[in-house]
Amino acid sequence: MTNILLIMADELSTWGLGCYPPGRYPTGTAVTPNIDALAARGVQFNAAYTPSPICVPTRAAIATGRNLHEIGYWSSAEAYDGRVPGWGHHLQAHDVPVTSIGKLHYRSQHDPTGFDRQIEPIHIPDGIGWVQGLLRQPLPSYDATAEMSEMIGPGETDYTRFDRRVTDEACRWLAAAPERPWCTFVSYLSPHYPLIAPQEYFDRFDPAAFEGDADPIPDHPILAEIAEFFDHDVHFTTKTRGIGRAAYFALCAFLDDQVGQVLAALEASGQAENTVVIFTSDHGEMLGHKGFWAKSTMYEDAARIPLIVAGPGIATGHRRDDPVSLIDLAPTITETVTSDTPAKGFSGRSLLGPADPDRAVISEYHDGGCPVGMTLLRWGHYKYVHYAQGYPAQLFDLASDPDESRNLATETPDLLAEGRARLHAILDPEEVDRQAHADQAVLIEKLGGREALLELEQWNFTPADSR
Repeated sequence: MTNILLIMADELSTWGLGCYPPGRYPTGTAVTPNIDALAARGVQFNAAYTPSPICVPTRAAIATGRNLHEIGYWSSAEAYDGRVPGWGHHLQAHDVPVTSIGKLHYRSQHDPTGFDRQIEPIHIPDGIGWVQGLLRQPLPSYDATAEMSEMIGPGETDYTRFDRRVTDEACRWLAAAPERPWCTFVSYLSPHYPLIAPQEYFDRFDPAAFEGDADPIPDHPILAEIAEFFDHDVHFTTKTRGIGRAAYFALCAFLDDQVGQVLAALEASGQAENTVVIFTSDHGEMLGHKGFWAKSTMYEDAARIPLIVAGPGIATGHRRDDPVSLIDLAPTITETVTSDTPAKGFSGRSLLGPADPDRAVISEYHDGGCPVGMTLLRWGHYKYVHYAQGYPAQLFDLASDPDESRNLATETPDLLAEGRARLHAILDPEEVDRQAHADQAVLIEKLGGREALLELEQWNFTPADSR
């Protein structure tokens, strides 16, 4: 009998963990001993990508094991509703108890989304989510961005209080876990902004060490539009950038303590030896890099995520560099808990299978601030980013240029052609862009039209009491 304990952070970049390379931050900046220890006794994936660099569509893709263009949950206003069957439904059909504890970000707790029980769930507000993101041609003004630079520093928030409740509920559930195969999804809000961390964690970091001037916006017309819409950075100063970044790493340390408590509860339950633990995040955080905060770009800070798998039969201290995706969670979960191998109905591949260095994985964005579809394709150590409607592509060699500072699109036409061909083998990005806009146009009219949506209140993050 094998169980699955899936633990998910929100907005956690790889460099927020000590077990991953520190990126542009000094080695040792991240203080995450519990998650680092999990990586040491399992497999750490170094090229794992989110299906979309934003919460709601990613969580639909995770649930279904399929990419956005296959399921049509495009944006923060188009949340998972159970219409497309997912791994939860598969386990339920095999009489496996499926429980969620914490954030789901689906449409509603009343939809048949594959969970027998939802404890402390968070879903999109009012079942409609962030509707301003549907308005992409032309882009509206977005006036809520200053809040991010104002909500920084030490303290408690509804988010940290929520995460403590998630830990308590998860520990309580594990103490009474059934003696038959089960799957439990423990989902935190940290280190998602507001960038306010409990004092004891904030005190571990020196804000002055993170101070810096604004990064220049990359020279690309679509990225310029995203930066104008999500203009968080113009509200930061040299000093407040330091405070915000220090608070982010403090939230990572806070998250690590929560995860440590859950893993300790798993050990105490007596079921650790027959439980596969998966730790990951839905997407990353730019934290001011290249002039962006939050997510909504295809840069590594936002699109590449930590992914660790540990448990019975899994290699210890192993590192994999082949590209993988969060859509791979669905077949991994179903193949582990049931006897159905290979899993059917999913586009991903089990993370417990052999590495495939030649594999290509994608990420898609059809949400606020971006007038056209963005599609990332990672293969080998290259990244190709397609911008629909004729906008110039980007191509990076992540081995020689991990900071993504040199766009090779015009310098290496053969590589550019290979990236484009690999992408077209998976999807037609222009047709997908047209379909996303068409679906969103229907939803805009259903919600009362563009002018009605412009009148609605703007907000930056989902309240911790959304059901």
